[in-house]
Amino acid sequence: MHADTTYYRDTAHSRVYPAVSGRHEVKVCVVGAGFAGLNAALGLVERGVRDVLVLDAQGPGFGASGRNGGFVFAGFSRGEDRLLADLGPSRARALYRGTTDAVALIRKRVGQYAIDCDALDAGVLWVNWFRDRKVLASRQRLLAEHFDSHWQWLDAAQVQQRVHSARYHDALFEPAALHLHPLNYALGIADAAIRQGARVHGDSPALALARHGSGWRVTTPDAQIDAEQVVLACGGYLAGLLRRVDAAVLPIATYVMVTAPLGSRMADVLSTQAAVYDTRFAFDYYRPLLDTRLLWGGRISVLDRSPQAVRRVLYRDLLKVFPQLDGIGVDYAWSGLMSYARHEMPQIGEIEPGLWLAQAFGGHGVAPTTFAGELVAAAIAEGDSRWRELDDYGLVSAFKPVGFVGAQLGYAWLQFRDACKDWCERIV
Repeated sequence: MHADTTYYRDTAHSRVYPAVSGRHEVKVCVVGAGFAGLNAALGLVERGVRDVLVLDAQGPGFGASGRNGGFVFAGFSRGEDRLLADLGPSRARALYRGTTDAVALIRKRVGQYAIDCDALDAGVLWVNWFRDRKVLASRQRLLAEHFDSHWQWLDAAQVQQRVHSARYHDALFEPAALHLHPLNYALGIADAAIRQGARVHGDSPALALARHGSGWRVTTPDAQIDAEQVVLACGGYLAGLLRRVDAAVLPIATYVMVTAPLGSRMADVLSTQAAVYDTRFAFDYYRPLLDTRLLWGGRISVLDRSPQAVRRVLYRDLLKVFPQLDGIGVDYAWSGLMSYARHEMPQIGEIEPGLWLAQAFGGHGVAPTTFAGELVAAAIAEGDSRWRELDDYGLVSAFKPVGFVGAQLGYAWLQFRDACKDWCERIV
């Protein structure tokens, strides 16, 4: 097993993003070259704001953006039912539509900029771990009635035709979804922004942020950047620049592994190119890769485990679903840090004059980060105020370090609840 890298890094397109040095005056400085920061930069240059400089302590896609499962579908970490209860039908629908538009924009940009990221436009299956159909039926109805989103019902036999596991029952299929190589997608977005005038720098950690005149000054080890506007988009890899920004999120780890190539054995487990996840709180998620490997992810923890530990945990989960893969090799295993807010919604908007924030995507970030980038870019370039629809979900304390304990206990309780439901169904 490759202990010090990820599958994505080993299959990424090679490109150098040099460290920044010297003094610079720019219109916008973006701190963090994940999906949120890169989409903000690309959104700005597409709107004619060329004087954009992006900084990252490592390089584009180093954090959660280049480590995730690669699922691209609508919605937020906070469920649609709770979004409705929070905001009412009109505002909830507008926010959800922002993420469906983001899925369409991702698909468009892959084609427009010829981004080679193994995009599979094959939809996503939400498979039912339990026999109880109510969770599927209620969500299908809610999405159709309130969000004009139509997921297709698959009965157990149709699921079995696609996913060869005795573990699942019925499922919902989201046809508008896709999945892709997230790191190569991030690198493609970075390169698209660069071609239109933006500058993207790796190995350039932001060490300090301070008011400078009517704008902001960002300091790195070898550079000083004076910017009219600054966008903080660091996610779970906190920059340590502003206490109340870092205090508002919990960096939470999730785990991913990639098998050895399955070859013809892929047909033993999947007869679909759709990505798959299940209905438990602590769900498994997985998808077939173009080289016949299976990418498998799951679990949430405050612990950022070693690759060996990740492999042990996820391999057991894999065999619960696909015992026919017993003995298959695992070539890669890794973890990554997501940023969670207590309200389970992104924190997007202007928190001080000229200082913008895009973080807390809660493990459901590929489409919402694109949505965030568009909101911030439109606000800076055009004075668009749509970001204010997220005002209800601002910077609220995550109560660290107690918040880590609470998060882990809450996660354990929800796992226990799912296990109890599973056990009860099996003995009936």
